[in-house]
Amino acid sequence: MSNLNKALLIGRLTKDPEMRYTPSGTAVTNFSIATNRWSTGPDGERKEFTDYHNIVAYNAGKRNLAEIVAQYTRKGALVYIEGRIQTRSWEGQDGQKRRTTEIIANDVQFLDSRSSGAPSDGTPRSRPAQSDEIPAPDDAPRDVDPDEIPF
Repeated sequence: MSNLNKALLIGRLTKDPEMRYTPSGTAVTNFSIATNRWSTGPDGERKEFTDYHNIVAYNAGKRNLAEIVAQYTRKGALVYIEGRIQTRSWEGQDGQKRRTTEIIANDVQFLDSRSSGAPSDGTPRSRPAQSDEIPAPDDAPRDVDPDEIPF
């Protein structure tokens, strides 16, 4: 029997991403996202619950995922994350054993429109033009009302 370790999440960043470098010079970006779900609470009432997920994006080979995430996302941005779940353990400076579970991102997709997702300080963010970007056809719908989707 095969094993599978795959996580798929859609959520909003809870703070701006933080990029750093490993001793070998590899870029690593850490951020967290919040996902919401509905369930019945202990009192029988339907309630919304929020889960928080720590995400780690690395630069790997020619994929500069860590740098792209750090450059193009900000607190509040809606993102799709695909990756694997990893749990690490270490001993803290106080001698206590520590443990964390995080998602190691293989792919991050930005779900906000280009006009939204400005930095949290309110200043507009610019994106460099990408030569391989394909413009939408003139007759493509710009906004879709979810109530109009037939499924």
